[in-house]
Amino acid sequence: MTISTPKRLGALAFAAAIAVGACSSSGSTTAPSSAGSAAALSGTVTIDGSSTVFPVTQAVAEEFQIANPGVRIPVAFAGTGGGFKKFCAGEIDINDASRPIKTEDKSDAKSEATNCKAANITYVELQVAIDGLTVVVNPQNDFATCLTPAELKTIYGPDSPKDLLWSQVHAGWPAEKVDRYMPGADSGTFDYFTEEINGEVDASTQHATQSEDDNTLVTGVAGSKYGVAYFGYAYYAENTDKLKAVSIDGGSGCIVPSDTTINDGTYTPLSRPLFIYPNVGKAKTEPVLKSFVDYYLANAATYAAEVGYVALPADVAKTQVDAWTSAVGN
Repeated sequence: MTISTPKRLGALAFAAAIAVGACSSSGSTTAPSSAGSAAALSGTVTIDGSSTVFPVTQAVAEEFQIANPGVRIPVAFAGTGGGFKKFCAGEIDINDASRPIKTEDKSDAKSEATNCKAANITYVELQVAIDGLTVVVNPQNDFATCLTPAELKTIYGPDSPKDLLWSQVHAGWPAEKVDRYMPGADSGTFDYFTEEINGEVDASTQHATQSEDDNTLVTGVAGSKYGVAYFGYAYYAENTDKLKAVSIDGGSGCIVPSDTTINDGTYTPLSRPLFIYPNVGKAKTEPVLKSFVDYYLANAATYAAEVGYVALPADVAKTQVDAWTSAVGN
């Protein structure tokens, strides 16, 4: 799956001229492309994890490979939790994550951080963008224009009935069955939403169609007049002709997700950070992995905006570069 916006298509036209290399303290890219260089990069960087972060990482990977033909960067999206399982088993080099790594687990299983430590996998958490988790409905839906967190809990909460009607969500709305779609249980989006809206991670209705592929959710709602779903803002931005975003009233009135409201925090409580988790130990010994993360951090603002997310403020972006430099060295 590749997401292409008009900006992405334009970027591809001159991508081969992009310089690739290490970040300076200001976050700029300084080293030239490896094309024709005696020190040309080669090797493979494997990435999996969040379907929400996937569009940004895929965009970065495409451009990096164009400038470095000897490098392969396959990017998959098993969900944040599924990605951490692979990452902490040493199967991938970077995990895309739409939530922080879990440091404790209420089940009998060990936490993600504990599993990484047991496998001697060291990592650093690097924020690459800001997302506004977006609730969407079918364009024919002319009544659910704004929802409160309490109404979202009625739809997606663990006690929500199987045959929930829209009239049970809000008085005066049609007595039509709510057709629910949502991310799979391995998704960081699922974790974030259930914690923020339902008050507990993993506490959710059992009566929704689930998928780790956000495009499946898009298709479901686009084909169902009474459908509803939630996923990352970029997937809504790519499908405004098929979907309608619902405003959220977090206590200060109905706020529609946008670059401005996500960045300034008024779109609450569904604004959230997006991360990558690189394998630090491997980056210290494999130049291709370090160079890719250098490039990612230097250009995250550009690619995040291109695929529909909000770029980090400059001071926050610099903090990520500093954290990476501190972890792996110059």
